[in-house]
Order: sequence, then structure tokens, then C-alpha cells
Amino acid sequence: MSSNNNNNNNEIPAEISTAHLLLRGLLPAYVGCPIGSSSSAIEGGAVRPSAFQMTYRKDLYKLGITNGGLSGKLSWNLGKRFGELSSSLTLPRDDDDNDNNNNVDSDRESAVENFWEGLETAANRLIQQQSSLSSIIMKRMEFGSEDEALQKFGEVILDAGQLASREKRIKKERKAAAAADNDDEQVKRGETAIIGGGAVSVGLLSNESDEQLFSLALLHGDNLVPLSSLGQIKILRENPKNESNIVCNKKKCEVTIKFCVVPTSNNTAEDVTKNVVLVEQGNVAGLDVTSIEDSKAMSKEIRLEEGMNYELWRQQVLLEATAVSSSTTTTALEEQTTNEDDKATTAPPSTTTENKKSDDMVVTAFEVAGSIDYNKLIEQFGSKELTPYLLRRLENVTVRQGTVDRLHRFLRREIFFSHRDIEKICELLEGWYGVSPPPMDNDDDVEMTSSCATPVNKPTTPCPIYLYTGRGPSSAAMHLGHLVPFLFTAWLQKAFQCPLVIQMTDDEKFIFKGEYTSENSGDGTGMNGLDPHRTGDNLDYFANLTIENAKDIIACDFIPEKTFLFSDLEYVGRMYPNIVRIWKAVTVNQVNGVFGFDSSANIGKTAFPAIQAAPSFGSSFPNVLGGGVAANPATLACLIPCAIDQDPYFRLTRDIAHKLVPSHHPLQGKPALIHSKFFPPLQGAQGKMSSSDANSAIFLTDSPEDIERKIKQHAFSGGQDTKKLQEELGANLDVDVSYQWLRFFLEDDDELIRIGKEYGSGSGEYWSTGKVKAKLVSVLKDLVQEHQERRNLVTDEVVKQWMTERCIL
Repeated sequence: MSSNNNNNNNEIPAEISTAHLLLRGLLPAYVGCPIGSSSSAIEGGAVRPSAFQMTYRKDLYKLGITNGGLSGKLSWNLGKRFGELSSSLTLPRDDDDNDNNNNVDSDRESAVENFWEGLETAANRLIQQQSSLSSIIMKRMEFGSEDEALQKFGEVILDAGQLASREKRIKKERKAAAAADNDDEQVKRGETAIIGGGAVSVGLLSNESDEQLFSLALLHGDNLVPLSSLGQIKILRENPKNESNIVCNKKKCEVTIKFCVVPTSNNTAEDVTKNVVLVEQGNVAGLDVTSIEDSKAMSKEIRLEEGMNYELWRQQVLLEATAVSSSTTTTALEEQTTNEDDKATTAPPSTTTENKKSDDMVVTAFEVAGSIDYNKLIEQFGSKELTPYLLRRLENVTVRQGTVDRLHRFLRREIFFSHRDIEKICELLEGWYGVSPPPMDNDDDVEMTSSCATPVNKPTTPCPIYLYTGRGPSSAAMHLGHLVPFLFTAWLQKAFQCPLVIQMTDDEKFIFKGEYTSENSGDGTGMNGLDPHRTGDNLDYFANLTIENAKDIIACDFIPEKTFLFSDLEYVGRMYPNIVRIWKAVTVNQVNGVFGFDSSANIGKTAFPAIQAAPSFGSSFPNVLGGGVAANPATLACLIPCAIDQDPYFRLTRDIAHKLVPSHHPLQGKPALIHSKFFPPLQGAQGKMSSSDANSAIFLTDSPEDIERKIKQHAFSGGQDTKKLQEELGANLDVDVSYQWLRFFLEDDDELIRIGKEYGSGSGEYWSTGKVKAKLVSVLKDLVQEHQERRNLVTDEVVKQWMTERCIL
């Protein structure tokens, strides 16, 4: 049975018909608009999807099924004025329609990409849910004619192409009837033709939990398959002119979607009808024109969590952009004056000037300077805020599974604050554990105290994700700032019980900082015990730093059997196929644009980003992430904890990631990221700590005396100049280094809150800078001493074991 009585409909793949039915409800639920219109006239906010373009007829021949050949295309016209009349979502506006006084889109490209990512995530979540939770009900209903279906449901089931075909058919039949003689039988035949239109099928999707209508459409084909049989839906968007696109301006708002289906490879004939309920016309209880009009599916309510998350992100970005554009020089000068008044009595005069508030924020892969506005960084980089709901989802797959007592303090205190695709990592882990996401009906804070969750049965399959982090060995001694990502990664590994790869970029440090002197070149004599054939460069120096830094990293308490630590100089051969693929996919102009290189840069600098990108793909570790275990490393999802200045490497990676993975990779190859704030230097709570200034950092080799001296002499204070002023005004906690460092390293939340209240008000035990510094000294002495004790147990042989290629699943 078909939607237009065309025999060709029998040839339409069932996967295409099913995906089309899903998208007919998905886009409206995502943007907050009705699924269709019950009348031919589109007005007052009503919408109707366009005619369905069956692009698979060309693509399937060219691409095949596994490469995206099962494709289709449809669009929604949401009216004028940016679609505000028809939908609730704040859609990305065209660049030439941005108005400084009305919702500035400072980065439309990021807004569009996040829109497609959210929609794609929603589609595949629903597919996965039917597979595991049966939360989506699908029905296929047969009708003897098109008119019978319309009498039951109204024109809401028609897209624009079907409506036009129907009107054309009726007009033609009426014209033929009018031209005929007034013979009763001829008139009767004409009337019968008008009522008909051929046998059809109507598809329906609804939510099992509340029986709410989700999608309803006159099918373009005869058959449907279960959503779970679709495998994966991809939103094709590399070429906006021919694929998915958003046009949003004052005159027109249209969303066009070109999709492809990558079905599961193990479908059987039985799967074609499994879970598809065939219902005769008279047995569709409670569903008619009136009930459809009154349903949520016909409202302007955003009905998907991904749509709500996108709208929250959009509103935050737009509000921040408006605030930034309206800020004035006067405000900046006032902030400078305020911070100058808050200078420390213990800080050297030279550091007082350096700690004035400045708008000259610089954050690149190679430089961090100025006063860091993290909300502005999220906007500039196009990442997303780590929301309370996402923290509850992380808690759901860690604390609730009994792997850790509670979320790490870095999460509780928003030190890790930004992300890319963490929600997809949570989705994979929820599927692995077989648990549902927490409800979205509240944004309660995560638990601040230890939980006594009962451990669940551990899944029998390997974890679907792995962690990737790294270190560029530039100094023999690491400092506390270097420790931050490793402490957090060690917690993540325990929380997720997943494998971890740690890259030591000794090659990068040589490329950027290496030196060559002819005097150091071997002369063939071997005098003084030196290699007679040595080169004149210092590459070996950075290779040796890798071993020293590896000892500090191992001391961070990772799970040995689940951790692989490697040097690029030694392991790069395994990664080389992927490095070559990345080189092929990325242009020199792209690299120069992201990292600011010019023609004076050595070729190693422009080539290195591919080497840092390669560990993002599990296929770079065929033995480490797959050897001896029934797992495919190429389909593992990667999560990268890092400071946000490393994000440019992986933005570039994410742009081309789909070219390095199978089509069924859960994140299309894109690495997920979770970003930390910078650990401030002693001289001021801005920028980040650097190894180049010994007095700006606490090193992991420092003695207790060194720690105390540096904190007392160099830690910038937000306290007042006199005791009287301190008791009256309290300290400025935002610029006080000692308090900010306690936020990183003091585990006790209650004590941190008390210190903040007392120091910020100039009262109680911690009323003064001296008291807070003394507390910090105590915390850091214990932290560094414990680290040094663990490091003393790490020998060269232990490092060798950790760097031995082996399976860590």
C-alpha cells in the first residue's frame, strides 16, 4: 500500500520510510513546532513539511548502503521573522541578519553545528531506546483509500508534496466529471474517483510512558522496520548547498535536512515486521482529528531534552554576547581601579601592577595571558557549559554504580566547566550499565557528601570508551598545574573503569624548543666518554625528560593494568597510518589558521597537530585497545580531559574525524572533551602557572620549606591593606591565590565554604591572609609529600612496564 498509489513505492526501502516517519516528528519536537497542519492553509504558526526527496535513488547506486547511500531529504518552512511565530527554539540567524540590538550571533558556524549535533543525538537516542527500553511505540495502519485516512486524521498526515498531488488529482477528476455527459453512472463514477485516491498506509510513533503522539505521517512506502533496526541516522551537512542547511532571516526561516541511514548489519527478514503493530482503521483508540489537535505534538513546546539543552546554551551565549558588546571603557577602568585597591600587602610591588583587571585575554594552544573570562571562552571556542544536569548524568554512571564515593571536587567546584559531547559519553555508559538517564524535571545540585551506593553487577563487555590525555615534557620537574589534569583523569579512570592512554609529546617539545649547535656534534673520537657519532641537537634531552615526567605521572595513582603510557618518539609507527590520513584530510591553511603559523614555521610545527590528534582514534592502538579481546578499537569513543587551551587541537580533529572511523562509530569519530580552568600562578589569579618562573609555581620536587616560603612571599592576596579594613570589607576571594588554590586541593567542601565565608567577611578563624596561607601551606605540604613518596617507588623498570605495548581492556 502506498501514499500516492504509485507502484514505485514498493521499491522504497523500509529503512527510508521509517527514518522519514521518525524525522517528521523529530524536528518539530526539537525546535518546538507542530508536526503538521490540519488544513490546506498554513497560517498562524502552522507548518507543513516539504515534499520528500528520495535522494537514495542516486546515492545508493553511487555510495552503497554502508557509505550513506540510504538517504533522503526534506525541509520545514517556519515562516518569517526568524521562525519565531512557528517555533520556540532560537535558531541560528544568517550572518547578514544579525542585529547588534537583538540577539547577536557571534559565531553562527558553531550555533549551526551544535544544532545538527543535538538533532542527530536525539534521533539516535530514540533509536537506541527502542532497542533497549521499548519506550517508543510504532504502528502501521492500513486504509482502503487516501480519503479514509484523511477522514480519520485530517491533513496533518500529509507533507506538501502529498497535499499537492492530492489537490492535483481531485482537480483533474472533477474536470473529467464535469466534461462528461449528465449520465448518472458517469457522475457516480466521477464521485467515486474523488473519494478514492488508492489504498494507503499511515505510520505512527508515540511514547510508551504517556502515550503521547510523537509522529504521524502518510507513508511513502509500504513497510516499516523497528527503529532499532535503523542502526544509526546521520545528518549530512558538509555541503550546506546540497545537504542539510538552515536559512534564518527576517523574510524566511527554513530548516532542510538531508539524512542517511546506516542500518545494523545483522537484520533478518523477521526483523522487518518485528515490533511493528498493524492496526485496522477502526481500532485506533482515542486518536482522531480532535485529539491530534489537542496533543503536545501540535504545540510550540520543545519536546526533546536535546532541544531544551540547545536552547539553554543559545540563550546563555546570546546573553553573554549582548553583555560583551554593551560593555564600555569606563567599566573596564572601574574594574581596574577596584582590583588595584584590593592589592596584597605581602605581594611585591611589581606583581601588583600585573594583577590589575585587563580585557586583554589571550588563550591559544601556545599562550595564556590576561584575565580569563571562562564564559567568553565557551562562546569563542564553541564548546558547551557543564550543566548541573550533566553532572547528575555523570553521577548516575559513576557514583550510582559504586565505582567512586562522589563526584570529584573539580566537578563539584566547576573547575572542569566546559565540554564537547559529554552527554554522548554518558549515553554510552548508560547503555553499558543498562540504566536510564536521571529525570530532567529538576536541577538539584549533585551530592556534596560521600555516597554509599551499592556496587552493581559489572558489565561483561569492555567499556565502550577510553580516556586520552598527555604531557609535553619541557622540564624535569612538574608543577602543581601539571598535576591537575592527571589527578582528574585518574579519578575518571576509576569512576568509569575504563582504559587510558597517555601521550608523551617529546617530539613536539623538540620541534618547538629544540636546539642545534655544531660544537655538540660527535667528532668520531669518542673523547670524554661521549658518543662519537652523536648529532649536534638535543633531541635526547627531551626523550630523557619523558622518563622523568613519566615517574611523576605514574605516581598519580592510575590503574596500572588499564593504563598505557607512550612516547611519540617510540610509538609513532603504530599511529602512522592514522597520522597520514589526518595529513590528507587537513590543509596547511587550516593548520595555520587555527595555530597562527606562517611561512617561517618549520614543517614539524604544521605537521605535529596530526600526531596529537591520532590518539583520539582507537585504531591508533590496535593491540593496546583490541589485542586478545573481542573488541574493535576503531569503534571506541574517546574522552579527553584537558585544559581549555588544548581545545584547538581537537576542534581541528573533530572536523575531519568522520574520515578515520567506520560509519557506525557512536560519535562519528569525534573525540569528546571535558575542559578545565587554568591553575593560576602565585603572583595572581589570572593566566596559568608556568615552569619558566620558579617563583610562580610550586614544583613536585619542592621541599616543605620551599613550599612555605613561596606561599608566604609570593602568593598574591585579595586581603585588605589594614586589619581594620579587612574586618570591615573582607577579602576579594576571586583574586586571592591562596583561596583559589584551596579550591583545587582542599577536599573538605564544608571547610572550604567556612574559609570562604570567614575570609570574605574578615571574621572568624580564617579572617586574615596569614591564616588562609597557613592552611594552604599545610594542605600542599601533605599533597607534595605523599606524591614524592609514591614517586620514589617508581623506578626506570616500572616506567618500562607502563610503556610496554599490551592490551589494557
